[in-house]
Amino acid sequence: MITVCSEEALSELLQTHPAVLILFGGPHCGVCQAIKPQLEKLASGEFPMLVTAYIDCQESGGQLCAARGIFSLPVVQLWFNGQRFAEFARVFSIGEVRTALERPYHHLNDG
Repeated sequence: MITVCSEEALSELLQTHPAVLILFGGPHCGVCQAIKPQLEKLASGEFPMLVTAYIDCQESGGQLCAARGIFSLPVVQLWFNGQRFAEFARVFSIGEVRTALERPYHHLNDG
């Protein structure tokens, strides 16, 4: 999982990769720390072209999170071709993230 700390780095990531999963979390968020390895496993096991990124909203990335309107944790965003496709906040399951990823991910090579 790539750690992103600036708007510039995030914009570059979203522009250069067709499929991106972003976890907005923090070291003091127990749920965030619990789902981080699960999301990494999901990506590497089922969606190998999916780039995963982590933004620490409690420390280094606080300003970035505020600028992006992230005020509760955890938040997972799915991006395809530079466009936000889905967002999950606070209470969600890895299964919901998987389901949201499946269709757009498998259409990446169709175009």
